[in-house]
Amino acid sequence: MGEPKYGRVLLKLGGEALAGPEGWGIDPQRAGEAAEKIRGVKEQGVQIAIVLGAGNIWRGRDGMAHGMERATADHMGMLATVMNSLALQDALERAGVTTRVQTAIEMRAVAEPYIRLRAIRHLEKGRVVILGAGTGNPYFTTDTAAALRAMEIDAQVLIKATKVDAVYEEDPLINPDARRLEHLTYIEALNLGVGILDSTALSLCMDNDLPIIVVGLWEPQSLEKAVLGERVGTLIDRSGGG
Repeated sequence: MGEPKYGRVLLKLGGEALAGPEGWGIDPQRAGEAAEKIRGVKEQGVQIAIVLGAGNIWRGRDGMAHGMERATADHMGMLATVMNSLALQDALERAGVTTRVQTAIEMRAVAEPYIRLRAIRHLEKGRVVILGAGTGNPYFTTDTAAALRAMEIDAQVLIKATKVDAVYEEDPLINPDARRLEHLTYIEALNLGVGILDSTALSLCMDNDLPIIVVGLWEPQSLEKAVLGERVGTLIDRSGGG
């Protein structure tokens, strides 16, 4: 493969990346498969920070539907992301990738507290850094946490790796004929109400001119192609392309 276009990336993974066939919990085999995908990117000489969701363990909206306070539901979700972070760290270490977990909510017995300059130093030393517990504040999604951390560590791109291979006008799992969109402006993505990323994350990337690439995690070499700058998935940036 060629030279990477992006030297430092923030990779956003949903919690389902670690889930088993039923879509819930943490499957060590699946975590191992995700770790191999990440290792493939790391071997291109790319510095990688990762933010994980927690949908495989806890969905705050389910608790809220039963009257739970939003702040409580969100804090539970943040803790669930730390569980996912530790599981992915273990899988990466077993794959031979040196990894550090940092958390926005301090829990020093299991992970470092998030310190921006320390995270950057880990990246410079060739370590993968997993950033858990979201922003540390309720009312913000892990998508927004990913955009925020990408800005803080001077990432050159935010890669959102999901179970679908790109952004579509409609859910392709519901409408197989939905139109695939290969290039969008931030405004177009916001107007479409793209479910791949929430509006706060999109706005933050737009305000700071950070490109977003949406790819399918399980598509062959999708992450490697994204960091090389090859056409894959959907690119969201200032220029657009229709």
